[in-house]
Amino acid sequence: MNRNQALQDQAHALGLDPMAPLQIGGRYLPVARDGRCLCVSGQIPRVGTTVVVTGAAGRDVDLAQAQHAARVCAWRALALLKETLGDLDRIDSVLRMGVYVQSAADFTQHSEVADAASDLIHAVLGPAGGHARTTVGVYQLPKNATVELELMVAANDGMTANGMDHSGD
Repeated sequence: MNRNQALQDQAHALGLDPMAPLQIGGRYLPVARDGRCLCVSGQIPRVGTTVVVTGAAGRDVDLAQAQHAARVCAWRALALLKETLGDLDRIDSVLRMGVYVQSAADFTQHSEVADAASDLIHAVLGPAGGHARTTVGVYQLPKNATVELELMVAANDGMTANGMDHSGD
């Protein structure tokens, strides 16, 4: 199975429509690129126009719900990369992931929340999905989202050393 199909499979597992347009709010680029490096702006667990998991982990939201939010965020980030690159096989490596968890004062399972996002990225990208990661508990996030995730990847231009285009392989 290729990465693009794996992303669709993950969408179905999350109950998402992989063909639905991703709603982006604000005056920013959802993905910024400089050479091989692409930075995905922070993604919250938005499905259509609805943020599907809101509130503080450990108070309003349990661990399983926060992990679902992290998976939706990771899926959105990969979907934006597919939209930008045309093919997830162009991703050479995930360089960094930042996960922000809106947390109750005594919530300490931030890493377990982020693990759900890391697992989804690895399920889609395989070994290229390994990454450095920072997970932080915060007081509040946009739209009262439980999780926000940012991603940085290195990608190729789809060309091989002999100049042949293999972006559609």
